[in-house]
Amino acid sequence: MRRAKHKTTKFVFILVALLGGFFIADLLWASSSSASQSVAFNWALQNSHAYIIPNVVSNNNTVSAPIKEKAKQDKKDVVPERVLSATFADLPGPELKWEKMSTAPVPRLDGAAIQIKNLLYVFAGYGTIDYVHSHVDIYNFTDNTWGGRFDMPKEMAHSHLGMVTDGRYIYVVTGQYGPQCRGPTACTFVLDTATKQWQDLPPLPVPRYAPATQLWRGRLHVMGGSKENRHTPGLEHWSIAVKDGKALEKDWRTEIPIPRGGPHRACVVVNDRLYVIGGQEGDFMAKPGSPIFKCSRRNEVVYDDVYMLDGDMKWKVLPHMPKPDSHIEFAWAIVNNSIVIVGGTTEKHPVTKKMTLVGEIFQFQLDTQKWSVIGKLPYRVKTTLVGFWNGMLHFTSGQRDKGPDDPKPKKVIGEMWRTKLSL
Repeated sequence: MRRAKHKTTKFVFILVALLGGFFIADLLWASSSSASQSVAFNWALQNSHAYIIPNVVSNNNTVSAPIKEKAKQDKKDVVPERVLSATFADLPGPELKWEKMSTAPVPRLDGAAIQIKNLLYVFAGYGTIDYVHSHVDIYNFTDNTWGGRFDMPKEMAHSHLGMVTDGRYIYVVTGQYGPQCRGPTACTFVLDTATKQWQDLPPLPVPRYAPATQLWRGRLHVMGGSKENRHTPGLEHWSIAVKDGKALEKDWRTEIPIPRGGPHRACVVVNDRLYVIGGQEGDFMAKPGSPIFKCSRRNEVVYDDVYMLDGDMKWKVLPHMPKPDSHIEFAWAIVNNSIVIVGGTTEKHPVTKKMTLVGEIFQFQLDTQKWSVIGKLPYRVKTTLVGFWNGMLHFTSGQRDKGPDDPKPKKVIGEMWRTKLSL
């Protein structure tokens, strides 16, 4: 009897030992597998430019609550981790040496600018949300001076303009008339920079906000922008023949619609091709019933699309920008067979939902059709006005960020900066 009992006890010990061994092995394998998955996951995040928003546990538990109830409440209050696209974040790029030049006579937001040789003509824009400018200032790149102020026509828009030059005449198309979020005008004008005289041109078929505008093959092209409510993207594309500041036709001609509508895009003609870069769908709208057309924010989608129109008159899709970018209609320059884009706005912050400004300088090489980040600005800025003269890249005006660690928009500026750019 004792021998049988001894055998039974021995068998139980052996069984427990075997089960314990299997349990430990299984635990080690699971730990190893979990660690390898964690490393792979983190590596993937590092290479996909993503951000993790960590778990957040609220502190509204009472000390006196039973342990089980407290654990249950903790579980309810945990916000799951989220992996976020990092397109709203700053991109790495070379630090450039910037020099501060003469400040513009007035600060401007959503103004316009055209460079003709060593002169930068700066038009209109908001001074504040309740005040808009109705004049032109001229900056001389050669001697770093501002001067030559003159007035715009009374019927001309004050912001969100379409504008382009042939080297003497500046064509001004549509835009918003007045402060806050007032309505657009279809009026179109031409300025003779040699005489400072203005002339009317046939009005656009319907008014638009911030349409893409360029001269191409003897015709003034206007496309996209926002429709009359300031929010709905327009796809329409019109053109009219012009020469030496005069319209050669009475009416605008309908052209192939742009694949994606919206305002605040760079529109560039180089090597006999027309490029439309970046932009957004949606914008601030006037608050319903507001007597001052008070601006009210709506949903905006900023994109990184690039389109090209060539002799076939068919839109072609080109490589995307390094990040979505808008408010860049006058923030570009052509430098050594490449297009340079300065600042702008990108996707809103996924947590705060606030507008996020851009502090990078992008280059699109026309021969290779490749994008790169070629430098960083002294601060992030949108709707800045850009010129390039004697190897120096200049920018002035716009709205800058709140600081190095806060990309939200704050102060409307008139500062002029420059840096040497060798491409």
